Amino acid sequence: MIRIIGKIPHNLTVACSGGIDSMAVVHFLLQGKKKVNLAYFNHDTQHSHEAQEFVENYASDNNLNLVIGRVQGLKGKRSLEEFWRDERYDFLQRTSSNYTITCHHLDDCVETWLMSSFHGQSKLIPYHRGGNIYRPFLMTTKRAVKNYAERKQVPWIQDPSNQKTNFMRNHVRHNVMPQVLVVNPGLRTTIRKKLIETYL
Repeated sequence: MIRIIGKIPHNLTVACSGGIDSMAVVHFLLQGKKKVNLAYFNHDTQHSHEAQEFVENYASDNNLNLVIGRVQGLKGKRSLEEFWRDERYDFLQRTSSNYTITCHHLDDCVETWLMSSFHGQSKLIPYHRGGNIYRPFLMTTKRAVKNYAERKQVPWIQDPSNQKTNFMRNHVRHNVMPQVLVVNPGLRTTIRKKLIETYL
């Protein structure tokens, strides 16, 4: 089941990577008769160029407005993950005055909670990141997103970097989280309750 935090306005922008999460959200919102605009950020990788073409074609086929951003800054001492994340959010804040959605779901929230726990302070992904950026799908599980995409035959493109466990989040997703869920199978339910207490 797709579950939403807050009220989503009629006119909005979706941060769309072309992956299953964002494409399922775009389809869901279009089915709800929302006026959806797309924002795509190119990380200057081979996959990013392929995904940009995919999103451009989808936007054209569905008569959706699309704005595209690209990596511009210098990485410095930041990890590649941190650099890309900072660049993406800078782009979203600069280019859209609309209510803007990023397509984080409950499993992302559990991963973030685990990763922050490693540093001694457990925290949730915030529903409102600041400015015009919101995450209304934090109550929805990854399984629900995948089931929706498969049931509705939503097109999407696979990012091969999601399988690379040298990235911290991917390591947690593929190696740590499955083991944690064996020990604590109710962790998603616990995090969902925390989301309800915090945002509803």
